[in-house]
Amino acid sequence: MKFHEQLNAYIEQIDCMAKEVSEQSGVSAATLSRYRTGSRLPDTESDAFENLCSAIAELARQKQLGDITAESVREQFMQSSDLRPRDADRLLENFDLLLATLDVGISKLCRHINYDASTVFRFRNGSRRPSDPEKFASSVAEYVAREWDSARDRAVLAHLLGCTEEELAESSVRYEKLMEWLFDDRDHRDHPVSDFLFKLDEFNLNDYIKAIHFDELKVPSVPFQMPTSKTYFGLDQMMESELDFLKATVISKSTEPVIMYSDMPMGEMAKDPEFPKKWMFGMAMMLKKGLHLNQIHDLNRSFEDMMLGLESWIPMYMTGQISPFYLKEPSNNVFLHLLKVSGAAALYGEAIAGHHAEGRYYLTKSRKELGYYTARAQELLSAARPLMDIYRIDNKNEFNAFLQVDSEAIGKRKSILSSLPLYTIDASLLVEMLARSGFDGEEAAGIVDAANSARQRVLHILETSEIHVKIPLLTREEFEAYPLNLDLSNAFCERSVAYTYEQYLAHMEDTDRFAADHPLYLIEKASSQTFRNLQISIHEGRWAMVSKELVPSIHFVIHHPKLRRAIEEFIPPVAEK
Repeated sequence: MKFHEQLNAYIEQIDCMAKEVSEQSGVSAATLSRYRTGSRLPDTESDAFENLCSAIAELARQKQLGDITAESVREQFMQSSDLRPRDADRLLENFDLLLATLDVGISKLCRHINYDASTVFRFRNGSRRPSDPEKFASSVAEYVAREWDSARDRAVLAHLLGCTEEELAESSVRYEKLMEWLFDDRDHRDHPVSDFLFKLDEFNLNDYIKAIHFDELKVPSVPFQMPTSKTYFGLDQMMESELDFLKATVISKSTEPVIMYSDMPMGEMAKDPEFPKKWMFGMAMMLKKGLHLNQIHDLNRSFEDMMLGLESWIPMYMTGQISPFYLKEPSNNVFLHLLKVSGAAALYGEAIAGHHAEGRYYLTKSRKELGYYTARAQELLSAARPLMDIYRIDNKNEFNAFLQVDSEAIGKRKSILSSLPLYTIDASLLVEMLARSGFDGEEAAGIVDAANSARQRVLHILETSEIHVKIPLLTREEFEAYPLNLDLSNAFCERSVAYTYEQYLAHMEDTDRFAADHPLYLIEKASSQTFRNLQISIHEGRWAMVSKELVPSIHFVIHHPKLRRAIEEFIPPVAEK
């Protein structure tokens, strides 16, 4: 027998009204109704469940049914086939993921669910658990089900909950699915951000340049034959319009910066086996031409779509010719738009949300129309915010200034490293390794200075704040299979410096000593590397930085709340020692 069947059997046996049970137990009439229909289950560890058992026993006593006690009711309920204890820890993990994916504002959420913001903060940092997980989950689910009701919202929720958008048309269904998902004991953190990070880890700019024969590319000079304006309809023609825009831009004599924005879904285009290759080639040609690209990302789309878009931009980001932006205000939930302009052409597209495949796209080279669309694109760009700050060797001074300023701010830091931190290495060992790798005096001095500067910044942070670092602890066999290099990404070194296994162990001992000397410096050793060439550094609540160790070194400092939180919550698939 299921819980709702047993509950209804008690109400029938006692011959009472549901209203009486509600009043006696303190369980709201709406919640009790959901219990009776089977659309909701109580938390067996909650006060509400105990009060329900006591209420049934008391009503039975009033009807002189002496064989029904609170203990017997509880025992009978616990035999229900669908009733099991609610996992508060899993609830809080899923709640955190819900906040990150939907970019839910904590302050607004707390106002609507009648929970103090400080209490919810303690839920999130693990210092406190809800006394009534069922009640807390219900409040959150009711708020989200009510507020996230646009077509775009339903698309995001559908991806998160693993269902179709059509299933989420009714708020009551959204509520029930959210309740089920919040207590689901599956790990939902197999998140698209993981794919993004692992693809970035594997990406090698030099290999990519060779693979696409970038150095051999010649910007064509043959005029691209197309009318002054052209209209495209549907998904296939939309992809054609994208490629035509790239062709028109590359072949033109213009060197003006390009502005690109789209909130069109990415998934359908990615399924085409040829389009991504052709698009990437066109983008490579624009970069070869020396054009600077201002890309305005739509981060109000589904998280999967957002990460898919960012993945496709990895090669371009690595060149330093891309400036990524995002719009703070959400885009219209009814219409989808596309706007791309260069000095040669403008591409404008629109579609109804949910009907992307039936959209209309318009490409023009008319000077008058180009002026109009360029003005619109510049207005859009002026309203956008930087999605991330990208640091390469050509702006290393700005990077060092950022790190120095940040070291003054109080707040917990954590890192996931593919090697050992440069700032913990003994100076003599560092000099020995650099000499062995053939570095001259000036090069070596620059790296030593970078290590000393990093150490001073870390020591200053440790005066007030905790630093948690995850590092790889490798056996000789593991090390020989994948030898480690010194992490010289902050020094923007043009060459790699490899450890011997003995040097790696010596640096590990240096790191252990550093931790022993500084109680706020916490080391977590993992039995394998999460990444080979990637470091993740986080200043909680402020920024997340993804650093590419492999030459050429590059750092992406991410400020956007949704993306930052997704990286903060990334759980590396490593085994602890």
